Amino acid sequence: MLTDHQLTLFWAQLLVLLVTARGLGALARRLGQPPVVGELSAGLLLGPSVLGHLAPEFFAWLFPADPVQRSLLSAVAWLGVLLLLLATGFETDVTLVRRLGRATGRVTLGSLLVPVACGLAMGFALPDAFVGAGTERPVFALFMGTAMGISALPVLAAVLSQLGLMRRSIAQVMIAAAMVNDLAGWLLLGVAARLAHSGSVHAHLVLMSLAGMALFLAFAFTVGQRGVDVALRRLRLRQAGPAGAATVAVVAALASGSATQALGLEAVLGAFVAGIVVGRSRYQNADSFALLERFTGAFLAPIFFANAGLRVDLGQLFEPEIALWGVLVLGVASASKFAGAYLGGWSAGLPLRERLALGAGLNARGAVEIVVATVGLSLGVLNGGSYAVIVLLALATSIAAPPLLRLALRGWQGSDEEQERLERERMLQGNVLVRASRMLLPSHGGPNSLLAARIVDLAWPREVEVTMLSAGAGVPPEDFARVRKVFTARPVVHEHAAAREPLEAILEHAALGYGAIAIGATDLRVAGRLVSPVIDALLGASPLPVVMVRRGARDDLEAPPAYRTILVPATGTAPGRAAQEMACHIAARTGARVLIAHVVTHATERRGIEFPAWSEHFGERAEIAVQVLEEARQLAERIGVRAETLIRSGVSPSEEILALARERDVDLLVVAANLRQLSGRPFLGHGVEDLLAKTEATLVVVTAPPGWVR
Repeated sequence: MLTDHQLTLFWAQLLVLLVTARGLGALARRLGQPPVVGELSAGLLLGPSVLGHLAPEFFAWLFPADPVQRSLLSAVAWLGVLLLLLATGFETDVTLVRRLGRATGRVTLGSLLVPVACGLAMGFALPDAFVGAGTERPVFALFMGTAMGISALPVLAAVLSQLGLMRRSIAQVMIAAAMVNDLAGWLLLGVAARLAHSGSVHAHLVLMSLAGMALFLAFAFTVGQRGVDVALRRLRLRQAGPAGAATVAVVAALASGSATQALGLEAVLGAFVAGIVVGRSRYQNADSFALLERFTGAFLAPIFFANAGLRVDLGQLFEPEIALWGVLVLGVASASKFAGAYLGGWSAGLPLRERLALGAGLNARGAVEIVVATVGLSLGVLNGGSYAVIVLLALATSIAAPPLLRLALRGWQGSDEEQERLERERMLQGNVLVRASRMLLPSHGGPNSLLAARIVDLAWPREVEVTMLSAGAGVPPEDFARVRKVFTARPVVHEHAAAREPLEAILEHAALGYGAIAIGATDLRVAGRLVSPVIDALLGASPLPVVMVRRGARDDLEAPPAYRTILVPATGTAPGRAAQEMACHIAARTGARVLIAHVVTHATERRGIEFPAWSEHFGERAEIAVQVLEEARQLAERIGVRAETLIRSGVSPSEEILALARERDVDLLVVAANLRQLSGRPFLGHGVEDLLAKTEATLVVVTAPPGWVR
């Protein structure tokens, strides 16, 4: 049982480590270095290297050699590394890894195989003084190969983000290569840990380790993925928020870590895989990841890194043999990683600047290297000397990577194609509606559902996933098949809710992380009413923007729409901007002309006054109209569309829009509606309902819930 003194000392240790690590981490960030450099330095200052040398009595009191006391601190540190690897897995984009192109594949192979081979060679070349007691040389060599082959994805991602390079093509190559390096590194670490646990090296043990990993990975990405999806989906439906999703992530990490530890593969591997599984879920909550990352970064990770530094005695590095071999290991590790990445980039035909950037960026080992070193020390594969050398490798490469990466890419703009892609991505990030979020398309299989699908396919980026929801019974399967055929170049998910009430099913799915809902409206010429009761209720209850589509008199449902002229009113509101985004993105895909109109209303006696003469009569309203149109024109220009702007004056905005649509032969009209409740039902406004009743053009109405601002 723990004594009061042990508990008091434990809390004091946490206090001293956390304050020192956070303070030095902040200082490192100010100096342009990753915070992990400062956090590791905190352990070095508080460990035997500095504090133990300057104040040995105080050091012996604060960090005694008592195994129980050390275990308390180690437990917190291991929890920190578990959550750190969970966050790393969450950031690992397996889709990006699967999408490896020629350049990325070659860089990945070069940056992994060359340093691993050199690490294995160094493992056999290092003197026995570096090998943990009772450890066979091949196991030690495998640890050295893992330590040299791995890259620090978190450090690399942080540096690229700080430099504003994350979406650059070369950055994506580096990130993908680092992901594969880490995946391979954790698998190698699992094999090495299994061999270290066994105490001997035999072929059947290696095969058992590989079989155990294969079974675990197969289970994690099938049964485990389904379990995580079900749990996160239920939490979203219950509106549990980020805290509930974070609990699922932590439970998954603990369960996976327990499984891999039981297999002799180390808990960190299980936590890393759990992070990938949670990150791949369609129902994952990005806010939960931010919550975990903040907590880990603010408390647990600094404790882990400072505790890792406590175990290093820098005095050993002053011993000639350790210093000589330490410098040699650092040189071989840096040169092999740089050479492997550089050669991979050269074989792929990348420019010189990008090859240099690959060598500099992938050389950072950072936090990942510390985890490998900590595992090796805990298993007895490493001793104090080899542990100090690997920590030195982590620190030196992490310090060198940011300035070298800045130097390699300073002033490098990339290709014209890359610049166009970056500009398109910046534009999408600034949009309020047409973004990269998933779309929900409730479909009854009718002509307006088909048209809504075509509008979504034209307006949203190709990579955006669409979920087709078939709610209600009695719709022929061939109608759904016809709607699905619209999406030939984007991911589509088809979900059935035939036994549910349509509105209930739609609202349930709306809570599952979509950006907007697109739906086909009831056809006036068939149903004899403006909108159906289901859509009426949906507009009033939806927590998301709703895009409602109704076909025009000239729509040909047998062929994709070929819009020539698109009209969108400029209102200066968030829904109005959303409507403009849709109109301009559709025009960018179809080559249609875009008319952006603003209507200034006036009393009957002022009818017939034309611009610019009417500006003298309306004063401030005229200035506002010009400003609204200028903002709309700039938005169209950012999307890559040249729009014609014009101002109309009249008694009724809807009548002016209808008249303009007839004059210009408009075949697509995109309008925004500000929802209000009237007599127990959502009211779109007299103008929009007038357009619904009278226009012959295809009509798209964009609504948003009250208070919606993106």
